[in-house]
Amino acid sequence: MLGDRILASAAVPMALIVAGLLGSVPGAAQTSSTSKAPSASKAAAAKKWRTSWGDPDLQGSWLNTAVTPLERPARYQGREFMTPQERAEAEAKRAEGEKGSFYDPSYLDGRTSLIYDPPDGRIPPLTPEGQKRKTAWHESQRRDPPGPFNGPEDLNLRTRCIIRDPLPRVPANYVNGFDLVQTPGFVAITMEALHDTRLIPLDGHPHLDPSVRQWYGDPRGHWEGDTLVVETTNFNDRTRFENSTQNMQLVERWTRVADDRIDYRFTVSDPATWPKPWSASIPWNKSGPIFEYACHEDNIDLYAFLSVARFNDRKAAEAAKKGTK
Repeated sequence: MLGDRILASAAVPMALIVAGLLGSVPGAAQTSSTSKAPSASKAAAAKKWRTSWGDPDLQGSWLNTAVTPLERPARYQGREFMTPQERAEAEAKRAEGEKGSFYDPSYLDGRTSLIYDPPDGRIPPLTPEGQKRKTAWHESQRRDPPGPFNGPEDLNLRTRCIIRDPLPRVPANYVNGFDLVQTPGFVAITMEALHDTRLIPLDGHPHLDPSVRQWYGDPRGHWEGDTLVVETTNFNDRTRFENSTQNMQLVERWTRVADDRIDYRFTVSDPATWPKPWSASIPWNKSGPIFEYACHEDNIDLYAFLSVARFNDRKAAEAAKKGTK
């Protein structure tokens, strides 16, 4: 949308700064162990990443930018990894596409999909209920002309700057940054897109009552060794990840595996949408500082859409008036 394109221009300087600070991105030495749990040697090495109060230290600015697709393309069916030749060709094609544009710090680690479970690298087929919701949503988007836009509430959440995307966050074409801060008993994750911070308690309290629903759900975290595990429930019915319902359950895991890398994984389950849970792995790489992504509901998209809608209303009213004469 127009607003997204305008906001995207503000993100370009950040990408340039990240390019200078990030340097080379790890991934060249990845092997078939990528989608498996971190090795014992990595777990032992992680002991050095500790906060002053003794928790594993995940703090810093990170990017989850990656060009590996969420789902495995048909041409890689049955293969978790590209061949060396396929990877070289993909890197060359990407480099050619970047000519004349700003540096893209994303990388390709040779995996054919971010999804590693199920083994086919694909989102499980939708349940009949899930397919019905998906069809209804597509039908609702086929309005020509779009609208009616009688007020801000008729526009999507991204245009209104309420949230950009639901959880879990998978790599997008830009604004893939996160700032992670820890204190004893809490972890805070600020997402670059829009203005959202997730405050995650680690005190063992139960989830909120199911009647309480939130844009990013209700997170509860704990440590499993050197891994931060966060279970999130209580989503509202407006933040649908891959057509899920408000009853989706999200389990996320962050494990520090290098000075400049976090192994991030998520598992989503929602029996009303998919017959079984599915999981993906997305590397988080150290980045430069994350700058403000200024977005608020009083933005140019709202004026543009609503002004055009009112113009069309006046034209329709004039046509109707002429028709009655």
